[in-house]
Amino acid sequence: MAGQFLVLQLAVVAVVLSAVAAVSIHQSTQEFRDLRGARMLSVAENLASTPVVRERLGAPQPDLVLAPEVDRAVALSGASIAEVVSPQRRVLASSDPTRVRGEADLGDSDVLRGRGWFGDVDVGGVRFIAGHVPVLDSNGRVLGVATVAEEYPSTWTLLSDAGARLLVYLGLGAGLGLVGSWLLSRRMRRHTFGLETAEIASLADHREALLHSIREGVIAVGNDGAITMINDSASVLLDLDPDVVGRRVADVGMDPGVRDLLLADGDVEDVVVTTATRVLALNRRSATSRGQHIGSVTTMRDSTELASMQSQLTSHKSVTDTLRAQTHEFANQLHTISGLAQLGSYDEVTALVGTLTRRRAEISESITAHIKDPAVAALLIAKTSLAAETGVRLTLDPHSDLGVLDPSMATDVITVVGNLVDNALDVSRQHGERAITVAIRDGDDLTVEVEDSGPGVPLELRDVIFSRGVSSKPDMPGGRGIGLALVRLVSVQHGGTASVDDAESGGARFRVRIPLAQTSSDGRG
Repeated sequence: MAGQFLVLQLAVVAVVLSAVAAVSIHQSTQEFRDLRGARMLSVAENLASTPVVRERLGAPQPDLVLAPEVDRAVALSGASIAEVVSPQRRVLASSDPTRVRGEADLGDSDVLRGRGWFGDVDVGGVRFIAGHVPVLDSNGRVLGVATVAEEYPSTWTLLSDAGARLLVYLGLGAGLGLVGSWLLSRRMRRHTFGLETAEIASLADHREALLHSIREGVIAVGNDGAITMINDSASVLLDLDPDVVGRRVADVGMDPGVRDLLLADGDVEDVVVTTATRVLALNRRSATSRGQHIGSVTTMRDSTELASMQSQLTSHKSVTDTLRAQTHEFANQLHTISGLAQLGSYDEVTALVGTLTRRRAEISESITAHIKDPAVAALLIAKTSLAAETGVRLTLDPHSDLGVLDPSMATDVITVVGNLVDNALDVSRQHGERAITVAIRDGDDLTVEVEDSGPGVPLELRDVIFSRGVSSKPDMPGGRGIGLALVRLVSVQHGGTASVDDAESGGARFRVRIPLAQTSSDGRG
């Protein structure tokens, strides 16, 4: 690289020297024209004022008579040629005998009007600086013209005159270029860790290839909040264009939950954030270079499918817990029946069995009368039993009305209802009246509302409670933080909404609205 800079500097020096040479040649030529033009004019005046020239101009064979005078003018002035020309532009006498009786080129001269002149003329195809002076009689009539001319020096001659200076300039420029290149190479090696340009380019190519080929999303943010790097996976996961590099995080239309995490201080580990279409697990680390903080690097992976599986496992666990609670309850009831039978209290056995049967039937009928979809009804029955086991009363709103759903829609509704009820159970068992109310209605939209008797959701958390989950590590506190994120994800995927406000009982009321794309199988919207 230092060699390339040296070549570049020498090229710049050569260009500068060429420009200096051109200017020098122009200045020398102009100086030659001004000085020698005046000199030629003075010599021509002396030649024109010579009595011999004035008296013998019209004599026979003027070339022989005037030859000594024109030769003397050349010898005294150092001119290239001196001539005496008739008013008809015929050469009468010349220091170059071959030009006698030839035609003279007076150029732009106005000497024939009786005025002296100096300027450029062409003599035999060669450029000359010439002085022209009229030869006048006693009456002021032009008898002829005295011309003295000197050939312009060649470009090579001018360069040779300035050559010494140009060589000095070239030597100084080359020396400064060598010293500058050496100092620059040392500085660049310090900043590039001794790598040459080809090695730096290779490292950059490998870095780009590696970053854009890994499956995890990677996004780097500088201290000023601007995106400094984003790979292909991150562009897809965040639904951003790759050309956002250089723009500020706050200006690219990023999901608020992801944006807040990228701009937060400190490191974060395995934080779950939901966007409109995905569940993302993010890790953020501060980035430093030579002890200076330069920003942060955040990696992300798509946990949407994993979150769905986790929701399904949670639902299965809920059913398992319900069955375990029912088994425990049934065991107690069987022990009671067995004791009554051993005591011979058969009427009491009959009454107990009837009471238990009616209670189970009332729970099932109270739900199935309003919820026609078997999967959703079964979930509510199981959640009712589970809530009762934990001392929480779960009630289905009497205005609920849900028809049979498409299997895929039923699965999503189960995810929504299950996570909302589980969330309500977590907060209601420790606060207030320990009561939960569930309302499900369909029509043009399917609406799910779950009210709890907990402490409610503070206003400052209502915008982020559906988007930012708790740590995805199982040993971290916070319970099912991913549940509400899944609720929002399912609702948005169907073009719906998820919100939370205050319930009349003082707790929180979660509401999910999902547009129904098709009618249910029983013919209702």
